[in-house]
Amino acid sequence: METKQKSAIIVGAGLAGSLWAVYLSKAGYKVTIYERRSDIRKAEISAGKSINLAMSTRGWKALDTVGVGDAVREIAIPMYGRIMHSEEGELTHQAYGKEGQAIYSVSRGGVNARLMDIAEEVGNAEIFYNEQCIDADLDQGIIRLKNKETGKVSEAQADVVFACDGAFSAVRYKGFQKLDRFDFSQDFIDDGYREILLPANEDGSYKLDKNALHIWPRGRFMLIALANEDGSFTCTLFMPFEGGENSFKDLTSKEKVDLFFKTTFPDFYEMMPEIGESWEDHPLSSLCIMRSYPWHSGRTALMGDAAHATVPFYGQGMNGSFEDCTVMWELMQKHNENWEAIFEEYSKVRKPDGDALQDLSLYNYHVMRDYVADPEFLIRKKIEAKFSKLYPDMWMPLYSQVTFSNIRYSEALENGNKQSKIMDEIMKFSNIEECWDSDEIMEKMKACL
Repeated sequence: METKQKSAIIVGAGLAGSLWAVYLSKAGYKVTIYERRSDIRKAEISAGKSINLAMSTRGWKALDTVGVGDAVREIAIPMYGRIMHSEEGELTHQAYGKEGQAIYSVSRGGVNARLMDIAEEVGNAEIFYNEQCIDADLDQGIIRLKNKETGKVSEAQADVVFACDGAFSAVRYKGFQKLDRFDFSQDFIDDGYREILLPANEDGSYKLDKNALHIWPRGRFMLIALANEDGSFTCTLFMPFEGGENSFKDLTSKEKVDLFFKTTFPDFYEMMPEIGESWEDHPLSSLCIMRSYPWHSGRTALMGDAAHATVPFYGQGMNGSFEDCTVMWELMQKHNENWEAIFEEYSKVRKPDGDALQDLSLYNYHVMRDYVADPEFLIRKKIEAKFSKLYPDMWMPLYSQVTFSNIRYSEALENGNKQSKIMDEIMKFSNIEECWDSDEIMEKMKACL
């Protein structure tokens, strides 16, 4: 007797959905993906279309587990540290981790397209486009869909359903948010972002060091730049929507934009004097943290941004979503594909890490826009780096825990809070600016642990 093939529906063909399709196909599932947008691969994926992303250890682990890491490495640019640009144009370099450690600049569209190709070609997943989820029966594994081109309404059912449809998830809204005792919150931060594409030089070369994340920290706001493969940089200005002279609300004309960049980011303005003309090439967008719990009900689970959307300031949104795939995959092995047990443990185990990632992301915004330009902060980082090099088993800096390890986000946050208290005490040492690298300071650090 022929056994029925296991089936899975994924709502959303974005980063998490495309990668999870590869995992499920590997486990023998017939995977069908429904995507409300048209096929992004048929549109021109241009740099500057959405925030460039930074791939780090957690993301690579998730990709390499199903053998797709090398396909993404082909389009990844290593960044070994931050380069801070002062208002006077002075450059300060800060390594991300130990020598040779890097995070990788990748195009969201480029990675997404590769994963969709692999899901279809290797995993035999089927992707249907312009299909908008309009309702979900979580217990029965049924979703209702409306085709955005024809208006036709249809239903689809599978053994399991995964909502990978982003921060404004339709499955979460139409299904989970109707459940009794389902917790949900959204918090829009005061700041928004606008992207700017810094073109390559006429000969195709880069105008900045491509192997670094560039930051123009200005206290309450900042500009960042990540390299693209074609010699350009995707730059993003993060700033309050309103309030004070340095806000998006105040930049109402080409002249005001030019003046703002000329006075606030003079070295950037020199590279792109036509900034005023390009200002509205990309929309002004908002930033939001969305929390929810539980992340499963019946045959349906939330993954990626649908469960734990965050702000982009730790460069971990994609990595955290990919790590959801790692965790779910490990639980599939542990529970021998008993989905009730898998989902139950997934929600309980992963929720604290989703919350911690959101807290870490907000914290790192302050680090990037303000602290990286603070001499005291830079001394703290030097002390930590030296102590970590001397005693690697005793101290791993918070950034390295989050970016260059697979330590749970919740554990990293807890460790980071303890380390911060120790560093507060160390920084009280008299003449710390002169003696930060002395044996005495290293011994005092040891004694605090």
